[in-house]
Amino acid sequence: MKGASSIPAVAIIPSPLFLRRFKVILFLLWGLCCCKIGWDSVMRMSVDLRDLFLYEAFLYYNPLLLVALMIWLWGVNLWVFEQSSVNYARVFDLSQTHLSYREIWTCATWLTLIVPTSMTAYLYLYSHGEVSLAASQPVFFCMLSF
Repeated sequence: MKGASSIPAVAIIPSPLFLRRFKVILFLLWGLCCCKIGWDSVMRMSVDLRDLFLYEAFLYYNPLLLVALMIWLWGVNLWVFEQSSVNYARVFDLSQTHLSYREIWTCATWLTLIVPTSMTAYLYLYSHGEVSLAASQPVFFCMLSF
């Protein structure tokens, strides 16, 4: 084609700063939605049922939230080792295929997203009278995550 200028195809790639901000905004929006659904679900119940329900939710989800916190702290521990130039793989006699703090924080992020989402689904189903579905929610979550 004579006279036609060829326009180079340039892929538009967003900047890493934009992607990080977008992830933070999505995370905050997700947290706001979980809090709103959870609050509406708890306020929908009677006071007597609310006490029983909160006790059951505490029993179901407290261990899972503690595991998520433990994984976050593990990542912080590895991050501190790396910042202080301590070769923790050599100190603890690990193979060279160990996880880095970024990989551990990725696992912790996913667990932090999944546990409150499961808890919000439990709240919603329990408050809307679907007790059998609500009771299966923690079991389904444990089967899915492990």
